[in-house]
Amino acid sequence: MSSTLAPPLRYATICELDDLPIGLGRAFRLGGRSIAVFRTRAGRIFAVENKCPHKGGPLADGMLAGELVVCPLHAYRFDPGSGSCDQDGVCGVETYPVEVIGGLVRIGIPVA
Repeated sequence: MSSTLAPPLRYATICELDDLPIGLGRAFRLGGRSIAVFRTRAGRIFAVENKCPHKGGPLADGMLAGELVVCPLHAYRFDPGSGSCDQDGVCGVETYPVEVIGGLVRIGIPVA
C-alpha cells in the first residue's frame, strides 16, 4: 500500500479580512498563480484557482450560490472544498488552504 504525501505549503499574506467583500470574489497573483478568494455571508473564506476549466472564465468575477463558486461565463458551479464541478465531463479546479490570523488572510500554495 503506497501513501502519497501532500506537497509542503508556503503561506503568504494576501490582504486584510476586511478587504474581502462578502459574497463576491477577488483575484490575487501568488507564486505565479491566479487565485480567486471568496468570503461567504457566513464568514467562511476559501480560495480556488481563478480559471474555469470549461472556457477559462475568471472565477473571481463570478458569484457565490450558497458556498459554490459560479463561473461568470456559463454558470458552472465549483465546490470550494473539493474543487469539483457540477457538470459531468468538466474538470475541477485546484483549491488552496486559507487561514486568517490577526485579521490577515493567508493562502497556502505548494512549494515547488
